[in-house]
Amino acid sequence: MKKLISFLVMAVIMLGAGMASRVSVAGEMRVAEATHKVVIQVSTDDPRTQKIALNNAVNLQKLYGVDNVDVVIVAYGPGLTLLTKQNKQAQRVQSLAMQGVRFNACGNTMKKIAKKTGKKPQIVEGVKVVPAGVARIVELQEQGYAYIRP
Repeated sequence: MKKLISFLVMAVIMLGAGMASRVSVAGEMRVAEATHKVVIQVSTDDPRTQKIALNNAVNLQKLYGVDNVDVVIVAYGPGLTLLTKQNKQAQRVQSLAMQGVRFNACGNTMKKIAKKTGKKPQIVEGVKVVPAGVARIVELQEQGYAYIRP
C-alpha cells in the first residue's frame, strides 16, 4: 500500500511538473509567434503615468489580441514602485501578468533600495527581476520591440 501511495504521489508531482513546462513552452511559443512586440518603460513613481502604462498594455491586447502582441513592461528607478506589493495597482499587475503581459523589475534599483532602506522591495508575484532595466529595454529593442514611454 505504501508503494502505491508513493507511486501516486510521484505521478502527481511529475504530472504537475510536465504541465508547468508545457505552460512555459506554450507561453514562449506565443511570444515567439506574436506579430507585434512592444516594450513599455516605467521610470516614474507618478500613479497616473503608471496607470497609463498598464492601460497601454491592455489596449494593445484588446486591439491586436492576446496571441498577436507581446507586451513587456520594464520598471526601474522610481518606476519600480509600480511592481511592489504596496502599490495600489499591485492586483492589476498580477492579473495582467496572468493575462500574458510580462513585467520586468530592475535588479540594480532593487539593490539600491535594499542598501538604502535595509530591506529588499516586495515585488508582485509574476514579475521577473532582470539585472538592469535600461539594459533590458536595449535588448528588447535589438530584438525588434517597439518602444513606448507614457
